[in-house]
Amino acid sequence: MRIRLIGDVDGLQAGLSALCQELGVSLADDGIEVEAVHAAGVLEASCRDGKGRIVFDQRVHFFRALGLWVMHYRKQQTFHHVERHRFDTIGAMFDASRNGVPTVASVQHMLRKMALMGMNLLLLYTEDTFEMEKYPYFGYMRGRYTQAELTACDDYADQLGIEIVPCIQTLAHLTEALKWNYAAEIRDTPDILLAGSDQTYAFIRDMMQSASVPFRSKRIHIGMDEAHQLGLGRYLELNGYRARFDMMNDHLQRVVDIAEEFGLKPMIWSDMYFRLGSKTGNYYDLNAAIPEHVIQAFPSNVQLVYWDYYHGDPAFYRTFIAKHKVFGHTPIFAGGVWTWNGIAPNYGKTIETTNAALQACKDEGVREVFATMWGDNGAETSLFSGLAGLQLFAEHGYADQVEDRFLAERIEFCTESPMADFYLLNRFDETPGIENNNMQESNPSKFLLWQDVLIGLYDDNVKDLPMNDHYAQLYRDLTAVVERTGSRRTMFRFYQQLANVLRVKSEIGLQIKAAYDEGDRDQLRTLAETLESLRRDVDLLREAHRALWFEDNKPFGWEVLDIRYGGLLSRLETARRRLLDYLDGRISAIEELAAARLYFDAPWKMGPGTLGRGAYHRIVTAGSLSG
Repeated sequence: MRIRLIGDVDGLQAGLSALCQELGVSLADDGIEVEAVHAAGVLEASCRDGKGRIVFDQRVHFFRALGLWVMHYRKQQTFHHVERHRFDTIGAMFDASRNGVPTVASVQHMLRKMALMGMNLLLLYTEDTFEMEKYPYFGYMRGRYTQAELTACDDYADQLGIEIVPCIQTLAHLTEALKWNYAAEIRDTPDILLAGSDQTYAFIRDMMQSASVPFRSKRIHIGMDEAHQLGLGRYLELNGYRARFDMMNDHLQRVVDIAEEFGLKPMIWSDMYFRLGSKTGNYYDLNAAIPEHVIQAFPSNVQLVYWDYYHGDPAFYRTFIAKHKVFGHTPIFAGGVWTWNGIAPNYGKTIETTNAALQACKDEGVREVFATMWGDNGAETSLFSGLAGLQLFAEHGYADQVEDRFLAERIEFCTESPMADFYLLNRFDETPGIENNNMQESNPSKFLLWQDVLIGLYDDNVKDLPMNDHYAQLYRDLTAVVERTGSRRTMFRFYQQLANVLRVKSEIGLQIKAAYDEGDRDQLRTLAETLESLRRDVDLLREAHRALWFEDNKPFGWEVLDIRYGGLLSRLETARRRLLDYLDGRISAIEELAAARLYFDAPWKMGPGTLGRGAYHRIVTAGSLSG
């Protein structure tokens, strides 16, 4: 498509250059004339009598409107589409701290998608994955960004009208940063900084300067969430017990003072104030009581970020937004695209929580929202698998209610893959036995992949469920996607192979145990051979996952998943050898199979309609991986 753009185009050229190829558009004097008009508060994409018109407020609104214009024009040459943005800021947070550090090219790719969606904020979450010149061990061998790489991301974002806000941690969530000896004097507990220490604040000053210099934004997210053991480690030994509300406020004030030295405007996660006010330490305790003197001492120039991706009832969010307002400001809201459920995205929970939360935000006058995309437990799930959830989040920014048909059209246009293809991935964890949009976050695809076939810690959780059949159908459906898709091919090939492995591995541990208990030696020999073919399929899965990782991320962090796959491959070989040794009379029993299977019941309490959720180190063994 050829377009001749006229009107208010100053400052748009660089962004246009970045997006034209994405849109399949070229700018030419003999193209369709489209007039750009800058106006406050409105977004319009229209065409009549062969001439187009785009009305926009912010630069990012122009790029959303341009995408809408192209999308509509491809269907019909006369149209008039008008929107008003419901939020001043709508954005995404990318996790670069759980081993997966997106390359600059990946960040830029996501920025283009965000621009088409109309999102004007990116928060780049880096606990220790950015360069600090004075601290060579900070982020060492973790894929940390250089200052030049972060500047390149910011320059690119600015062309598209997107603000990048650096996100660091200035209290907790610093296990990887604090594990080295340089941090001995600033460590309270393994993951928490030593509050009150001058050395700590010198470190935070260097960290804040290093993190902020590459960016135009004067905002910075300074974290401070989930500091559960604040003041209960080395601090307690040095200073004795102190009221933790007072510790929190004093520490926050000193960090805010540092931010002001650099002309920065900080924001923090709000949970610690609500946890400390709860008798159970629960963030979402409706009975939490925060003392008035704590509220009065809270710095007035700090924005609170209310994070919540758990509830399906808009009333809960409205109540909690009101609780945040007692601090004197309307909070920023952080929802979630569930890329951290396990090895596949949880779209059921993403959709239910996003619709509820963003409706409440509109009702309560929240003006800034963003979607977190975490990578818990090794970033096994590709950031790009969550694009459909990000689109849902974005569409809420331009409509009172999001219509499914329009959402599907927008997902396919902006991401180049149909909504149904993304939602297929939801079936990895919405299996037989799962109910209610998987709101309890079961991750059977993860525990069925990694669990040991001889020990089968989760076998009792899935017994009598047709898991093999479920994944066999998913494999067939994903094969159809791979055969026709021109976009995200590497990602869908990985998931196709994952389904291929799970259609055998899901129940093979149960089959081996049953055959052993029944003394069915012929079946055991057949299963021993199945283990060998399964091992080959797992190795193909490893290769597919590796291709996806290196397409998205820096190489650092892949070694963790390579080790996981290596362990799985080795255990499959050992399981086959154990079966053959038993069948050929070299051993008289297989103790692992003789042991009774128990329901896996930790650490989450699980009710009806759920199968369980686990992290790798608990899935693979009942022993200790840490010594």
